Amino acid sequence: MKKITLSIIAVLAFGFTNAQETKFGVKAGLNIANLGGDMEDAKSLVGFHVGGFAEFKLSEKFAIQPELLYSAQGAKGEYSEEGESIELTQNLGYLNIPVMAKFYVAEGFSLEAGPQIGFLLNAKEKGEYEGVSLEVDNKDEFKSIDFGVNFGAGYDFTENLSAGLRYNLGLSNVYEDSDDYKVNNSVFSISVGYKF
Repeated sequence: MKKITLSIIAVLAFGFTNAQETKFGVKAGLNIANLGGDMEDAKSLVGFHVGGFAEFKLSEKFAIQPELLYSAQGAKGEYSEEGESIELTQNLGYLNIPVMAKFYVAEGFSLEAGPQIGFLLNAKEKGEYEGVSLEVDNKDEFKSIDFGVNFGAGYDFTENLSAGLRYNLGLSNVYEDSDDYKVNNSVFSISVGYKF
C-alpha cells in the first residue's frame, strides 16, 4: 500500500513540475457494472460515476490525468430458496482514484491506460422474497480497498468539452469472507467531461 501511494505521489509531482499545460475539470457518466470471478450468473447493473480530474499535458502527445470519482457499481442476481425465486441487487459505492496515462494519437483523440485504487464507501444488498422487500447493509462482507487497471479512449469535441469510454478490470478479490471464493469488479463507463 505504501509503495503504491508513494508511486502515485511521485507521478503527480512529476506531472506538476513538468507539465506544459494544466487543466482541471469535472466529469460524470454511466456505469455498466458487474461482479466477475466465482460469482455465478451475475447480471450487469446500471450505475453512475461523478467527480473531478486534472490533466497535466507533458507534451503535445502525452498527458497524465489523475481523477477522483464516486462510482456506483455492483451486480444483479437471481437465486432459488425453498422453490421461491429471489432477485437480489448488490450495490457497491466506491471512491475511485485512477491515474491515467493519455496518448493523443490524433487531433482530439486519445488512448489511455492506468492503475486505479478504490475505497469502498457503502454496500447494500436489496431483494424481494415472498412479496417482502428487503435491504441489508453488507459492507462487512466486502474488502475496503480495491485495485484495478483501466483502459479507454477519449475525444475532445472542443477545448472544454470531451467524452470518454473506459473499462475497469478489478484485480483484487473484493469479497471479504474467503480467499477461496474470488469476486472482482468489472465496469464499463461512458462519460462526458468539462475542462476549465
